[in-house]
Amino acid sequence: MKFFVDTADTAEIKELEATGLLDGVTTNPSLIAKSGRDFKEVIAEICAITEGDVSAEVAATDFDTIMKEAHVLGAIANNVVIKLPLTFDGLKACKQLTEEGTKTNVTLCFSANQALLAAKAGATYISPFIGRLDDIHADGLELIREIRVIYDNYGFDTEILAASIRTPNHVKDCAIIGADVATVPPATLKALVKHPLTDKGLEAFLADWAKTGQSIL
Repeated sequence: MKFFVDTADTAEIKELEATGLLDGVTTNPSLIAKSGRDFKEVIAEICAITEGDVSAEVAATDFDTIMKEAHVLGAIANNVVIKLPLTFDGLKACKQLTEEGTKTNVTLCFSANQALLAAKAGATYISPFIGRLDDIHADGLELIREIRVIYDNYGFDTEILAASIRTPNHVKDCAIIGADVATVPPATLKALVKHPLTDKGLEAFLADWAKTGQSIL
């Protein structure tokens, strides 16, 4: 499974990039707004930090303007992935951009039918929002299962990018189901390494080592 981090905080991206665990970055208008910085400037800086795919979202909703914005964003760096809304105009743009050789991430997916359409349009990534489905008492993980089955049935190359992930268990379950990518907030990615028994065991090992009075250095 690939790990993308869902943030526009360049300091956090640098920290995670240094671990070697980061495969890419996803952003959206809300995350950019939180940064208080210029949108294109932030995307350019993120693309310089990581060689992985960096999703930059268009703001337009009509096909012609989506395409104009996509070309502007795509010119920022070679690893920009154009993030598109899951609408008919968004899918039309997805098809056109794919034919141009541009990677795409079709976002705000909430049904298997939507995911099927995105794959047929040639999307590089489909972003099902599992946390937001859980918020309305639907089953976000079941959506991942359905998309996995459909994509496998027909050999679609579109990668399932599980989004709106809230907990480490979401990550684990998505990996078991077979999602290709999990995009997570920095805090959630860092939480994956934590386990109380790991902490307890390390504490005991260090205490025993201290008793020896030795030093490796």
